[in-house]
Amino acid sequence: MVDWSVVTATTPTTNLTHAECAARAQTVSVQSYRVELDLARAADPDVDSYGSTTTIAFTSSGPETWVDLIADRVLGATLNGEPVDVSTYDGARLPVTGLAPDNELVVRAECAYSRTGEGLHRFTDPVDGATYLYTHFEPTDARRVFANFEQPDLKGAFTFVVTAPADWEIVSGQPEASRTTDGSGALATVTFAPTPPLSTYITAVAAGPYRRFGDTWSVRRADGSAQEIELGVLCRASMVEHFDHEALLEVTRQGLDFFDAAFGYPYPWGKYDQVFVPEYNIGAMENPGLVTFTEQYLPRGKATRPHLMGRASTILHEMAHMWFGDLVTMRWWDGLWLKESFADLMGWHVAAEATEFTDAWTRFASDRKTFAYRQDQLPTTHPVVARVDDLEAARQNFDGITYAKGASALKQLMAYVGQEAFFAGARRYFADHAFGNTEFEDLLAALEGASGRDLSGWAGAWLELAGISELEPFPERGADGVLTRLVIRHTAVELSSGERIDRPHRLVVGLYELVDDRLVRTARIEQDVVGEMTEVPEAAGHRADLVLLNDDDLTYAKVHLDPHSAAVVRDHLASIESPLTRGLLWSIAWNSLRDGNLPPREFLRALPQVLAEQDASIVATALGTAAQAVEVYAPAEQRDELRAHLVATARSGLAQAPAGSDLQKVWAQALIGATATCADGVPDLRGLLDGSRVPEGLDVDDDLRWSARRALAAQDAIALVDLDAALADDDTMTGRTFYLRAVASRPGAAARRQTWERATTDESVTNDQLRALVAGFAEPAGAAAAAEYAEAYFASLTGWWESRSMTMATILVNGLFPRADLAEGALRRPVEHPVVVAGKEWLAAHEEAPAALRRLVVDHVDLALRALVAQQSARLAAAEEGSQG
Repeated sequence: MVDWSVVTATTPTTNLTHAECAARAQTVSVQSYRVELDLARAADPDVDSYGSTTTIAFTSSGPETWVDLIADRVLGATLNGEPVDVSTYDGARLPVTGLAPDNELVVRAECAYSRTGEGLHRFTDPVDGATYLYTHFEPTDARRVFANFEQPDLKGAFTFVVTAPADWEIVSGQPEASRTTDGSGALATVTFAPTPPLSTYITAVAAGPYRRFGDTWSVRRADGSAQEIELGVLCRASMVEHFDHEALLEVTRQGLDFFDAAFGYPYPWGKYDQVFVPEYNIGAMENPGLVTFTEQYLPRGKATRPHLMGRASTILHEMAHMWFGDLVTMRWWDGLWLKESFADLMGWHVAAEATEFTDAWTRFASDRKTFAYRQDQLPTTHPVVARVDDLEAARQNFDGITYAKGASALKQLMAYVGQEAFFAGARRYFADHAFGNTEFEDLLAALEGASGRDLSGWAGAWLELAGISELEPFPERGADGVLTRLVIRHTAVELSSGERIDRPHRLVVGLYELVDDRLVRTARIEQDVVGEMTEVPEAAGHRADLVLLNDDDLTYAKVHLDPHSAAVVRDHLASIESPLTRGLLWSIAWNSLRDGNLPPREFLRALPQVLAEQDASIVATALGTAAQAVEVYAPAEQRDELRAHLVATARSGLAQAPAGSDLQKVWAQALIGATATCADGVPDLRGLLDGSRVPEGLDVDDDLRWSARRALAAQDAIALVDLDAALADDDTMTGRTFYLRAVASRPGAAARRQTWERATTDESVTNDQLRALVAGFAEPAGAAAAAEYAEAYFASLTGWWESRSMTMATILVNGLFPRADLAEGALRRPVEHPVVVAGKEWLAAHEEAPAALRRLVVDHVDLALRALVAQQSARLAAAEEGSQG
């Protein structure tokens, strides 16, 4: 029976707690949903809503429950044929009383088309006026489209029935079962085959004049069984010229080949469509049979290999979810890692094993894990297996811990138990829990059974405790540079208690010697690190100009270099043969800079190593961190010098990059980015736009041209009339978004005020438009004017959270947080900076604010403080260097 004291402890709201959903799951079991959507007038811009009729068949052991629904209006409802009093609907929940053991609930509603990417999003293409629809529900936005039990453990079989223009593509996660048309032939009603049991958040519908490209995948297995799957990839009609569908289908086939063999459970969803959609809030979503992707994966010019690698990893990540997450689903959102950590691992693993991107782990080490390291050093970090009390908290846990740290831990586990045992455990997990819901213990039991190992200790240290490990080498060298001793210090603290964690690490110690001005690895030592201090006896007797812990990237930890190694790396990093090692060293330098141990000026002194780098992924990552080093972590008085250095370096890199290469594109993008904060690059960008300074082989496509205009706008070096003319030439969705970003990037006080007002008051802007506005407002060139809005920012936080959807409010909270710089010559300590003080005062005065909002503010205050500490350290280092000079 439902404990209604739990359910009614808080006023019904769009937020849902774990406690109340667990209580509901004790009494309710779902058999099926029939969802009928009337999208006949979707193309009419004056029609803001559509009809939604939901029929739910469920059993109940209690007298009452509620269904979740966010609708413009509830038109009516019946339970077992009798009317339901819909006056009790509060905008988020419809109470249902008088339940029988077996029930049929029918709810009729008018639901609103979305412009925020939540629920059923509607987009009108400015190129041809065509209307496109798609759904996005994770974690709990299915209730914006149909009435349901919005929690992952109440699975049901879904039959979608969609009425829409007959000449549209109308698709869902299952194949069509039937299609009828109205008398005029203008409208079609498509009934899709029932799904296997699914959670609400992974159901999906898309409709519009999408262009579809089809293929099939088939397999004949050693046991004599066979399977054939229909494949499809879809995009808007106006994006077809940029749609490399053959490459997308090739990665899809490669992924299905791998997963079919490795997971030992036939693909269970009937077909495999992938649709690329506009104004999408995330990279992709694993709706079984209808995966949705952002159109940002479809560049309007030559795609670089790093871009294609990232896209392939995402395709394979979502495909892994067909098993991890869709076939077997977490019971509640505290099990989010059960799907995301595995999918993140599989995305990179399968890219390296089954596609052309055999070097995918380099990108993971130098880029993806940086995402985790940053998150794991925030005060709001959490264990991989995290406690999630409500839906707002769940939304915040789609972060670097759940994805990249979890994937890193599982990568280590795969090495620990062996790849064969790892996949055997996965096969047992799918076989035991197909179409069901699981918790952490279920997966652990499957992996233990397959490996024969007790994994409880490993899981406790790696998955159930928050915080990052730090590994620091202490080499002792003789006069000849030969090691006489090497000790590794391991530091790990559980954040909530402050107690030390003994987290085991299996890693590689790489010893490198300078040979003919090149760093060459002369020894590879596999070592278990246990306890605080670990001796590495095998290192003695080796010459080591560089001692690198976690070479080959087997473990997850923040690694330090000893001073001698750091000095050698600064001048010889690019000479190392392994791109994975080079990527790791850039990551180590970045972490050291963020900790205030490496001044930005020193970081930029290593830029000649980037000029010698041939891996475009590493170049892009290194240049991106260099720009952040200047704009966030360098003292204000050093920035002009460092900005000019970045422009000069990017100009040199572009000049020497091979014609038509990925490196050429990356360096061009870096020059554009650097010019946004330094006028030295303005002539170069004008030359890119008018053709007078275009290096041979460089494809100056529409997106690159818009990026150049945005940088010029940030320097107030392009007229508004020229931006208007550019928009007239490229009046597409992408062109309009770029235009908005460029206009918002202008540094004048009047332009800043206009941007602030539109971003914070105009609720008609879409999700992508709002991102463009706040990104333009945050341009460093306008930082002085933007800082004037700090008081308005903190005064607006609760209002944004209450009046906007969570997606839109989060864009404002993250994008408009005031910049924090130490004024030149200021004696104020970082903790006394006005932005830090204002943030802490807001937190103290708003203890009852939603936890998700407080978490965002806590993180931004901490990031501001980290930046200020690094600025102060860099200022002190410069003063010491000056006194010595």
